[in-house]
Amino acid sequence: MNDTLPVVRRDLEFFPLQHGGQQLILIRDHLGLVQEGKMVAPHLYRIMTLLDGNKTLRDLQMEMMRLKGGVLVGSDEVKKVLAKLDDSFLLDSDRFKRAKQQIVSEYTAQKTRPCSHCGRSYPENPIALKKMLDEILGIQPPSSKPQGKIKALVCPHVDPSAGSKVYASAYQMLNYASPQRVVVLGTGHQLAEGLFSLTQKDFLTPLGIVKNESALTQELRDVAAEIIAADDFAHRSEHSIEFQIIFLQHLFSEAPFKIIPILCGSLQTNLSAYTRSAYLEKAGPFLEKLKQIILDEEKDTMVVAGVDFSHIGLKFGHDRPADYLERQTEIHDKNLIQHLCRFEIDNFWEESIAVEDRFNVCGFPAMACLLEILPKCQGEILGYRLLHEAAT
Repeated sequence: MNDTLPVVRRDLEFFPLQHGGQQLILIRDHLGLVQEGKMVAPHLYRIMTLLDGNKTLRDLQMEMMRLKGGVLVGSDEVKKVLAKLDDSFLLDSDRFKRAKQQIVSEYTAQKTRPCSHCGRSYPENPIALKKMLDEILGIQPPSSKPQGKIKALVCPHVDPSAGSKVYASAYQMLNYASPQRVVVLGTGHQLAEGLFSLTQKDFLTPLGIVKNESALTQELRDVAAEIIAADDFAHRSEHSIEFQIIFLQHLFSEAPFKIIPILCGSLQTNLSAYTRSAYLEKAGPFLEKLKQIILDEEKDTMVVAGVDFSHIGLKFGHDRPADYLERQTEIHDKNLIQHLCRFEIDNFWEESIAVEDRFNVCGFPAMACLLEILPKCQGEILGYRLLHEAAT
């Protein structure tokens, strides 16, 4: 074994919970390699947090001795713990990489993207799903007809039940639209590399198949391949686009439309600087091509961005509970929304830069893209709601 220990996987999610009177840590793995519902004790989770690529076997041995109150721990015992973690696919090891590559290869070879959240966040049965969507849309009173043509809609991507009021306010507006093509911008929660992730797959949900505008998707890839993820695996379990698709299918069931699904990745990790100018320098050709598609008069095209705003509290890396940050984050969110509606692009960026994205606005990249590809227009605030412990 090398002196430096393997790294714990960075794509896992951890949730503290009480189970059988014990404090445990639930592990969520979007790849499905870790057994569903797997939980570990806090002391094992503590050991996992030490596996950052810089710790040695000796470091881990000393920490395990401390956790055991000074009881001697041999190197063989440490190796057994590491082997157990590796057997459970918790480490970024060669074993994990081989298993992941097989999953990636199988998914990328598919022509259709199956729904990943049906049966979890919404019903798998089409009749039950339609009933649920009708109930959500009926929560709010009917919206009045907008003054102009709808070119874009910014919607939540939180679980539909949790964000039902804002989903209703947003999607009711589409009673006044009938697009032939929809560019759907989502947040790439699992997009590790690339400013964008494209897929040419059709999307399958309980309501049927939505066709992909695959030729245009390929044109977008061709114009800026260097900033686009090498494969479309980030779409496999991503909900931010899928949730928009089921509403669009439900509302336009009698008017077939095609989609261009685009996941937007982290700007902080993909840009030389967190600025609009750096964004345009890197993504300019891609954004220009996308804008041409939207302005194409031969086919009525609209944009739907599935975004959430601030994510706050201990769960999201803050040193205080969410209640202490609510007022600040609401001001920040509403400032962003105002700049978005007024098409104040520089101010939109400056609002985020000023707080160094402290409030984890996971929809910022999608909205930044939206502002660059739309013709200058005026927005309207349809709804905003701060949810507690509902972020996905």
